[in-house]
Amino acid sequence: MTRHTASSSPSSLTPHVTHPPAKKGAGGRNKEHVITPEVAHVGVIAAVEPGSLSADLGLRPGDELLAVNGYPVEDVIDVQFYSAEEHVELTVRRDGQEFTVGHDRDYDQPLGLDFTHPTFDIDIRRCNNLCTFCFVLQMAPRLRRTLYIKDDDYRYSFLYGHFVTLTNLSEHDRQRIEWQHLSPLYVSVHATELDVRRKLLRNDNAPDILDQLRWLSKCGIQVHTQIVVTPGLNDGEHLERSVRDLSGLWPSVQSVSIVPVGITRHHKYGERPNTVAEAYNVLDNVRQWQREFHKKLGVRFAYATDEWYILTRRPVPPRAHYDGLCLEENGLGMVRGFLEDWRKSRRRISNLRFPISVATLATGELFAPILRQAADEFARLSGVQLTVVPIRNERLGETITVAGLLMGADVIAQLQTRDLGEIVVLPRIMFDHPTGVSLDDVSVSDIAGALSRRVALASTMSDVLAVLTDRSKPS
Repeated sequence: MTRHTASSSPSSLTPHVTHPPAKKGAGGRNKEHVITPEVAHVGVIAAVEPGSLSADLGLRPGDELLAVNGYPVEDVIDVQFYSAEEHVELTVRRDGQEFTVGHDRDYDQPLGLDFTHPTFDIDIRRCNNLCTFCFVLQMAPRLRRTLYIKDDDYRYSFLYGHFVTLTNLSEHDRQRIEWQHLSPLYVSVHATELDVRRKLLRNDNAPDILDQLRWLSKCGIQVHTQIVVTPGLNDGEHLERSVRDLSGLWPSVQSVSIVPVGITRHHKYGERPNTVAEAYNVLDNVRQWQREFHKKLGVRFAYATDEWYILTRRPVPPRAHYDGLCLEENGLGMVRGFLEDWRKSRRRISNLRFPISVATLATGELFAPILRQAADEFARLSGVQLTVVPIRNERLGETITVAGLLMGADVIAQLQTRDLGEIVVLPRIMFDHPTGVSLDDVSVSDIAGALSRRVALASTMSDVLAVLTDRSKPS
């Protein structure tokens, strides 16, 4: 299970929000209110979708997009916003020559452009905080460079659901958020009390988050928030104060995810993970708040991430518990999704043939008990011998137990001496990077070579089922 962090990268350049924010016929915008980019940028086109408007206009990979309907563009958000018209004109530079092409557009016709980078200034906005629990500041040495970039970019929050603190917004950013109605946004609150939040962020100039959220509410922008619970800093009465403050801004603030802090062996500031007893307390409080909010608001509003339930061995909530919200990438409901997939998949086992009779499933230590329970049931129903191996995270430390942060070198070292059977199945989320490598730059093929075994990736038991019936392509 993972959540959006500074080290995460988009797996593709397809934005989180695929529909343009303005509707058909939204033309006639007052140019006096157009937000002019602070610096001129160009979008380098990586691909043009066949049959799209851009393909009809003759655009090619390598062309540079300068403006849409006469408006300069600084990222894919601008492209989406200004192209949401019945007539679209694109100003392009090719081989040093500028030209403009245009045509009427059906509302359901895609513009059809992918870019080499979603933000045309290339550089992601850096975080101006020094949170003691910041995962980037706890990263192991000598990993790839991008893992040490502290990103805090509102554009990535809108496009990909990254959580940001809103502490580095310029007036230009505020104007864009309001004018282009960039909704929803995902905001790391951590504490609503200004002095507590500034201490957490180690930023004496951090603005009042409640003022910022009220401004977003006034703009009609929805927000999903999160609180990373760090013992002794923002737990207890501070956590309750924050949750209640945020609930007062519903429905603009749609949710608050309550997340346990992650502490690696490279942490330098004296913080510690939540204990099991503290996890019980958090869940008890969340349950109480949910009953209150459901009666008052019609939704539970405050949601504990899956780690709390696994740590305390309490049953994860049913799907309805999340009130229709899709927050799996922040660790909410991923285990429930896994269990529901397994419930559906096991019905098919009796009708299938299994050419593979012995296999190894590796995962993080946190998820291993849940996977083992499903694997044991799978083995009883299918006759396939499945062994679940929890992998210790030696590089980041024993307190880091999630599958998404496993290292390829640890997988190799801990599986090399075992009887692995015919195939090894690894968590797909471990290779959630555009180039398909783990945090320590080890590829699936590297692991297959080191283990002298076929290696496949899976996220669910239906994926495992496909692997073991030879319907999945392994490395």
